[in-house]
Amino acid sequence: MPISDDSSNGYEAIASVYLAQRGTRPAIGDAIGAGIVRVWSQAFAPGATVLDLGSGPGEPGTRILQEAGLATFAIDASPTMVAAFRTRFPDVPIEHSTVEASDFFGRQFDGVLAWGLLFLLTPAAQRLVIEKVARALHPHGRFLFTAPRQPLHWVDAMTGRPSQSLGAPAYERLLRAAGLTWVDAAYDEGENHYFVVEKQ
Repeated sequence: MPISDDSSNGYEAIASVYLAQRGTRPAIGDAIGAGIVRVWSQAFAPGATVLDLGSGPGEPGTRILQEAGLATFAIDASPTMVAAFRTRFPDVPIEHSTVEASDFFGRQFDGVLAWGLLFLLTPAAQRLVIEKVARALHPHGRFLFTAPRQPLHWVDAMTGRPSQSLGAPAYERLLRAAGLTWVDAAYDEGENHYFVVEKQ
């Protein structure tokens, strides 16, 4: 599939491999980063609404949100990932769409999770998504996303697609302009960096 024709940033082409390697919970322990997302999710009141952007098959993000008793919604651009998600989470609404094109179910949320997604997008698309997340969050809503702190270009190991972190200063400026505040940061056991963000 030509790069220009693939709205899933390469993940539809490698969906079967991804599902086989990462699509189910590990037999021992949990996925790298699951602990950070679990702590973040447990800070919400039971029944709070949380949107999982670029959810893939829902493992581990949506699973963790569900285990926390949250009302979960999801969006993913890969039809194969969406089909796998619907098999695993038949009661969780999922939209087959890019995050750039989605209207986020036309509603607001208490939280938004974007794990392993933002840096797959172009800088313009990253800015757009941050603005859309800000509009979709209730006052005092929370946003958790992953990206390296430093400005960085690299090739995604699974898809071979270019990835780009804008770097912490640029993300902080974009967040502030959208009415969001970067309030904390964390690193998981794989040295992945998490931005913990709140809406004013």
